[in-house]
Amino acid sequence: MTLTINGEKSDNIRAETLQDLLEELKIVGGRVAVEVNLEVVRKADYGRFRLKDGDAVEIVNFVGGG
Repeated sequence: MTLTINGEKSDNIRAETLQDLLEELKIVGGRVAVEVNLEVVRKADYGRFRLKDGDAVEIVNFVGGG
């Protein structure tokens, strides 16, 4: 499947759900927010949210510091 992830086209994505995608990209889901096709997806729905070829995914990782 082809997705646009944070503005960059990514081919050969195997993930079926948003949770699968985060695991495939080795992103820990605890401190991220995800938007698919301009809609924010709730963390509770990551495992149920099915991705489709051509989806645009934005992943924001919150970083603490001082």
